[in-house]
Amino acid sequence: MDVQTEQGDSYTDNLIGTLLAIFGSVIVSISLSIQKYSHVKLAETKEHRTFYNTKTWWCGFMFICIGEGANFVSYAFAPIAVVAPLNAVSVLTSSILGFLFLREKSKAKDFAKSHGLAFLGYIFIIGGTYLFVSFGPNSHEKLQAENIVKHLVGWPVLLYMLLEIIAFCFLLYFYKQRNANYLVVILLLVALLGSVTVITVKAVSGMLLLTLEGAMQLDYPIFSVMFVCMVASVIFQARFLSQACNLHDPSLAACVNYIFSTIFAVVAGAVFYLEFQKEDVLHICMFLLGSALCFLGVFLVTKSRKKAKIFEPYVTMDVANGVPTIHDNGLAVQPDYNGSFSYGALVNNDGVAPATLPVNLEHPTVAVRGTDPPHGQPDLKTD
Repeated sequence: MDVQTEQGDSYTDNLIGTLLAIFGSVIVSISLSIQKYSHVKLAETKEHRTFYNTKTWWCGFMFICIGEGANFVSYAFAPIAVVAPLNAVSVLTSSILGFLFLREKSKAKDFAKSHGLAFLGYIFIIGGTYLFVSFGPNSHEKLQAENIVKHLVGWPVLLYMLLEIIAFCFLLYFYKQRNANYLVVILLLVALLGSVTVITVKAVSGMLLLTLEGAMQLDYPIFSVMFVCMVASVIFQARFLSQACNLHDPSLAACVNYIFSTIFAVVAGAVFYLEFQKEDVLHICMFLLGSALCFLGVFLVTKSRKKAKIFEPYVTMDVANGVPTIHDNGLAVQPDYNGSFSYGALVNNDGVAPATLPVNLEHPTVAVRGTDPPHGQPDLKTD
């Protein structure tokens, strides 16, 4: 009878943690869309004020705090292996909001090609989420300070942490000293820090939950250690992720980061909290299948996103006036190359027909001092 009650409580905790993680991911996606909408509207009005002076941006920031708070609490109820892959819900929600809220539309002829992949990715994400939530680990323990210290000093955790430190130092050396600014290198650094983040987040949230239930855990030194490690890992993780998005395509970075972070988080939960210790082979295989479907779905969704174009100054030829026009104020969007004649952008963006290069151009020949003029050309004399 006690075993059945314990299993029922375990499933209830899993359900609460899963719903909190899904709710947090959706809220974070909505908040980012609100902030993006604020930036777009501010750019359209051409007002000389910063984004943090707008009410819309602060509204999005408040939603971010609520969503991240829900994600934080979810780790106290559900295993890391269930919560970490649920970040795919954020990718799914952001893509849907791109169609509805931000009205990111494409041409009709490109709809089946680009958005068809996105819809297929939606199906994979929903199906994969159902699989890894249904067959994910259901192991729970009271995260008291003594239990966390017991896990921390175990030889599997010590070996895992040693390998992580060696790998992190190795990658950091190549990134900083050898200028290896590859996307894989940077996101591996993010994933290694992310594994530390999920371990510490689960420990801190679990001890806070026990404290609220009446069992004080905040006066143990392990709580302070976990809290400091959590804050430090989050800060450096965000820093490396920002560098990856600045150096590489953000959509590709989001896809690879989700895959790497999920893998390292699941491994960290399995090693530190022994989440798969009581699971059978069938449940593990179905969990891996669901995770793989989510990886494929996130790849298809991010692959179908239209790449953002960064404005660069360029020159076009104004045919009406016969003079080049320099675009450097950021108001015009630099167009793509389509074979027309202009400098840099290779297209006219002023509403004037693009200038074509004449076939027979007769340029006056300028003779260089000290050389003979070409045959048939008069010598140029200076006054």
